[in-house]
Amino acid sequence: MDSNLNRKKVILGLSGGVDSTAAALILQKQGYQVVGLYFNVLNCLCMNSEVNIAEGRKKAEKAAEQLGIDLIYRDVADSFDKTVINEFCREYMNGRTPNPCIICNPEIKFKTLIDAADEIGAYYIATGHYAGTYYDAKADKWFIKKAENQKKDQSYMLYRLGQDVISRLILPLNSYENKEEVRTLARSEGLENADTKDSQEICFIDQEDNYIDFMMRRGIVAEEGTFLDEKGNICGRHKGIASYTVGQRKGLGIALGYPVFVTAIDPETNTVKLGSNESLFKKTIKCTGNILCKHKTEAYVKIRYAARPAKAKLSYEGELVTVEFDEPQRAPTPGQSAVFYVDDVVVGGGFIV
Repeated sequence: MDSNLNRKKVILGLSGGVDSTAAALILQKQGYQVVGLYFNVLNCLCMNSEVNIAEGRKKAEKAAEQLGIDLIYRDVADSFDKTVINEFCREYMNGRTPNPCIICNPEIKFKTLIDAADEIGAYYIATGHYAGTYYDAKADKWFIKKAENQKKDQSYMLYRLGQDVISRLILPLNSYENKEEVRTLARSEGLENADTKDSQEICFIDQEDNYIDFMMRRGIVAEEGTFLDEKGNICGRHKGIASYTVGQRKGLGIALGYPVFVTAIDPETNTVKLGSNESLFKKTIKCTGNILCKHKTEAYVKIRYAARPAKAKLSYEGELVTVEFDEPQRAPTPGQSAVFYVDDVVVGGGFIV
């Protein structure tokens, strides 16, 4: 990395929402020269793409204008489509439930920030994520750690970031106890987006759209198949495995006279297995595609973004990590990530298989 990069200059991912805008404001107050970066990920197959692209860019430009900072625009729709959306569709068609943000962060978002920072001579990058960073001098490594705001903590989403990113990353919202504090800060500076709603869950799918219709516009065909009960008996027809996720109860379109949940999805036989809530609890999972900052034999593990960390033992065999929980966990879902924590520090994670 160029040693001439300016350590008082930071490029920040600026969406135009209150979090990223407040993060820019905090950095300014700390004496940094802040440059915003807005990138578009939408293409023509996204519903209302032209309107959403224009509105998104306008929001970021308005925030940058109010902050008095420069704004860089990047269109990364092609690479986002190939890397994130293709994987998103492939995972659903293979009976898994993807988390596109976890793929996007290292491959698109933070890569774009690092590249832009190098171009303009900025040492640091920043985002409005609720998380922190930690430097372990003994190991000479940087780590992501949980935010002080535990309800908004997004460290789970950042576990795949590499040393090249974390070592240059500032996360200004880490110390804010709750979202209202962030909004109060924005209001105090007269920022127009202080009370805007949080962004939607999947950025490339319009709020009026749904992911099944989105995939169908990309030419993916949903093939009907059979529901199986816990004994393997056929008990109905499903509308395509991409419509279901492990743990799901609502929207099954089947009535058996008692509560049932999706317990397994088999793409090879195009079947969806249904069972009781009790059958969803698992004590052991396996993970692949692991990112391991430290090889720990014990950790607290989150099996989805909103899950509480659960105490577990970790064992390693080739590319697989086996996680054995002290207490069974409900509905560990293939395609989602298991993220490993020691105290508040992210020490690894991988995709549940």
